[in-house]
Amino acid sequence: MTSEASVVPSSPRPPAALDEVAREWLVHLRDVRRLSPATVRAYTQDMVDLSHHLGEHRSIDDIDTDDLREWMWAAVQRGDAPATLARRRATVRGLFSWAFERGLVARDPAARLAAPARGRTLPRVATTTAVDQVLAAAAARAAERDPVAVRDHALLEMLYATGVRVSELCALRVTDIDRARRTARVRGKGDKERVVPFGAPADRALGEYLDSARPVLRARSADPGDRVFLGARGGALTPRGVYRVVSSALAPALGVEHVGPHTLRHTAATHLLDGGADLRAVQELLGHASLGTTQIYTHVSTERLTAAYRQAHPRA
Repeated sequence: MTSEASVVPSSPRPPAALDEVAREWLVHLRDVRRLSPATVRAYTQDMVDLSHHLGEHRSIDDIDTDDLREWMWAAVQRGDAPATLARRRATVRGLFSWAFERGLVARDPAARLAAPARGRTLPRVATTTAVDQVLAAAAARAAERDPVAVRDHALLEMLYATGVRVSELCALRVTDIDRARRTARVRGKGDKERVVPFGAPADRALGEYLDSARPVLRARSADPGDRVFLGARGGALTPRGVYRVVSSALAPALGVEHVGPHTLRHTAATHLLDGGADLRAVQELLGHASLGTTQIYTHVSTERLTAAYRQAHPRA
């Protein structure tokens, strides 16, 4: 007899809203697994909170691990008890495991979700000095004219300049770039489009890549496609490839072993707020459905300001 864990999910049905799938799952918990009414109520409240955090009518297949981590972190910021954090993790892991087994989602973003410990640090953010050093080092490598190094410099500049998600960066097409206006048309979650600006340093690095390095990489593949960022063999660059580039460039500067593209997204958002950007403008730039998701960066900025005050003020 085939065990439940070894069952291969069937092909996913058309994308469904999170609320719709959650309702089916909660009915399953109540009528099939016959969990206690108190447990079902607690899971229901978690689903309501998740839906509110992500925005109504969000497609469940668009939700990724970073979304769930930010939702968990919002509970930490609120002061929820460790038991509540553990239950929230159990809630989404149960939901997505159930949905994946039934082919309702193409992947399980909660499989590796860890419950954040109370008192854990805020999202890792690089200082402006560290970012400057990383980008200067990338520019120096690019000056040697290796096409991959030129690509990596443009990639790092664009991630920091725009704050886009790694999936959005990998999906960029050449026609999405408007260098005259220094903007990029980004396709975010739920296939929603937004236009994000980028500055002169990113434009210079991107122009160098598009003019000199991308044609070299493109010639290495029989079918390179029209994605902006290409791999060493000429095909579209994958999120895993971007992760390797960012980690090798940024991890040493932060003194950690591994760090991913989301750190540059966190960093871009925090530096914008530190510079006086409006919270709603940052929300629009990042493509957050909920302002509450963006507000995490105000906590980062506040902590940085508090640390600087305590270090510098004679009466701190």
